Amino acid sequence: QVQFVESGGGLVQPGGSLRLSCVISGSAFTVYHIGWYRQAPGTQRDLVARITYSGDTYYADSVKGRFTISKRNAENTVYLQMNSLKPEDTAVYYCNTVPPRVNYWGQGTQVTVSS
Repeated sequence: QVQFVESGGGLVQPGGSLRLSCVISGSAFTVYHIGWYRQAPGTQRDLVARITYSGDTYYADSVKGRFTISKRNAENTVYLQMNSLKPEDTAVYYCNTVPPRVNYWGQGTQVTVSS
């Protein structure tokens, strides 16, 4: 059974950094492209970064130059390093395949950027 489990969120001041982790069980890690999504209250869930199974990356314009997606194959883990955080980055962050599969959504991890 495939599961995506996110962790690493928290409260951080503007300009601060956080690193999110996504541990993926099952075969999805090596078969699919993996993305980090985020959803703020009252908004849709949007893709912010993606990494392919070959390691190519994509970033939304809103996070380009501040966020870095990476993966560690031996640990079936995808990371999202977030630097220079802004209040508008406040959201619940999720990982999933790209495009996302309904059954793979996890609980997400809350990121709050506030002074």
